[in-house]
Amino acid sequence: IFLKRLLQMEAESGSLELVSTIGFEGSIPGGLQAHPDGHHIIYPLGCTLIMKDVCSQKQTFLSGHTDSISCVACSASGAYLASGQVTHMGFKADVIVWQFAERALYCRLSLHKVRVQAVAFSPNDKFLATLGGQDDNSVVIWDIAGKEAVCGSQAAMTSAGPVYALTFCRNRDDIFITGGDVTLRVWELKPQSRQVTPTDCNLGQLKRIVKCIHVSEDDQYMYCGTTSGDVLQVNLKTCLIRYFGPQKEKFSQGVTALQLLPSGNLLLGTGEGSVAELKGAPSFKRVRSEKVAGAITSVSLRGSGNQFFVGTKTAEMYQFEFADFSSTLLGSCHYSSITDITFPLESSELFATSSHNDVRVWHAETGKELLRLVMPNLTCAAVDFTPDGRAIITAWDDGKIRAYYPETGRPMYTIHDAHNKGVTAIACTSDSRSLISGGGEGQVRVWEVTGRSQAMREALKEHKGAVTCIKIRKNNEECVTASTDGTCIIWDLVRFVRSQVIFANTMFRAVCYRPDECQIITGGTDRKVGYWEVYDGSQIRELEGSKSDSINGMDICERHFVTGGGDKLIKVWRYDEGEVTHVGVGHSGDITRVKVAPNGQHIVSVSEDGAILRWRYPFSQEDEGAGQQTEQ
Repeated sequence: IFLKRLLQMEAESGSLELVSTIGFEGSIPGGLQAHPDGHHIIYPLGCTLIMKDVCSQKQTFLSGHTDSISCVACSASGAYLASGQVTHMGFKADVIVWQFAERALYCRLSLHKVRVQAVAFSPNDKFLATLGGQDDNSVVIWDIAGKEAVCGSQAAMTSAGPVYALTFCRNRDDIFITGGDVTLRVWELKPQSRQVTPTDCNLGQLKRIVKCIHVSEDDQYMYCGTTSGDVLQVNLKTCLIRYFGPQKEKFSQGVTALQLLPSGNLLLGTGEGSVAELKGAPSFKRVRSEKVAGAITSVSLRGSGNQFFVGTKTAEMYQFEFADFSSTLLGSCHYSSITDITFPLESSELFATSSHNDVRVWHAETGKELLRLVMPNLTCAAVDFTPDGRAIITAWDDGKIRAYYPETGRPMYTIHDAHNKGVTAIACTSDSRSLISGGGEGQVRVWEVTGRSQAMREALKEHKGAVTCIKIRKNNEECVTASTDGTCIIWDLVRFVRSQVIFANTMFRAVCYRPDECQIITGGTDRKVGYWEVYDGSQIRELEGSKSDSINGMDICERHFVTGGGDKLIKVWRYDEGEVTHVGVGHSGDITRVKVAPNGQHIVSVSEDGAILRWRYPFSQEDEGAGQQTEQ
């Protein structure tokens, strides 16, 4: 249904060009992969698979999944990539095989239900093994050349728990291993008879949950990382455990990623964020270790192992030098829902985003993080730059408004008890002397901000629900506020009274002034885009903004406006005609906010899964200007 709707929309309108992304789905085990060519890394973000050149920082996007990617694998030769996804209960989850050189989809494989847990290529690129999730509990072998299933089987006995890990031998195409909750199996594939036979490994008295598996170069042993914080060495031929360790100093929160070094030592990533080198069996003695931020989910060697990449659950990617264990941060992003995005006045080089725990400032062109403002265990609901560029204003769910110096990130001032149910929206007047804030209780408050004092001038009590968006006119004499109570109120900021009120059977999420400020457009949970007259609050037009879910974000240019919401699509509309001209597909989480850069060249969208996507704006400034002259 989703694909049919998407194809229909793309046929009726153009598609937006995705320029760059900021983000990394760090919660996926083994989600960060180093390509055998030594120049590229592969990682997922939402429903898009990203190939990034480490040297030039150029990104290539592979789009084809209809929901979030759940696993990634790269073949030993580097010719193929594979990615699996999640889907809704009762539906089949696809596995897509990609051709690396052509940057194109090779084939789509569908058998698993709900979720694909892991994928793995055979050493000679002959077969692909796919592992279903807990609701599927099956392992399937695919012939890559024939693009068809060879055989399949139940992944584990019914008495065992879920299966998490899957890998092939290093030299044989007919042997692969699966591991999970109290299960570790070696499988032998017989392609001619289309059969696959499992052999359960004997671990003696040990009860372990296996999270990652790596096979030695000679296919003699496999090493398994467990949630108990130790490593198992198992003989592949006899399926008997040989050694396990370390015996005393186990790794806190388990071994989550594992690689075997050419020297025979082991390279581990742990749930507590430690990267450690261990001696091989039988001692498993810790040689050295280094800590990073967040639980490690991926460790991947670059080339012969002089460098390696580490991915964490907090959406950070590191490049390590093996010689001295020094690390460089390759990329970072929010790892929870992004609540707001804003650009400085007439500047498209930077933008700021807010989320749980922090506010971050980004360089738009390179996607590098320039500043991080951290407030642990709090959520920032809105962020704004003062027009003079001297402060970053943030709204927090503890009821405080905090201002920071943009150069250093040092606190400038804090307005305590600004709202008693958290600050949910904020905006700054063009002279940078006043702030307007909205709270969860529905009040709109005007604050006078001078050098050393911050005082409340007025409290406007009309809304009955949380204020979701505030926009101020250029002359600072009027503003409009949207609320979840189904009203948008236009306020007179000179007399501090209500000028007009707009009622609708919806929870308003976004509101924008038309550039000439004689009309406003709104979006909310009723999936409609409403045009309203500022003078008397009457409705001019209503459009169906989405076919399936709410409209959460909206921004406007001269002749066009952009929307995004729960349908995960970015849409560019003609304002006068009310027609969709372009559609952008890339988010897998609900879009929370969209913003057009002040120079009119890019659109930046943010979503609940922590992704930041940058799209090329499909119209030039000349087009916008020509349209404005035609109207005049």
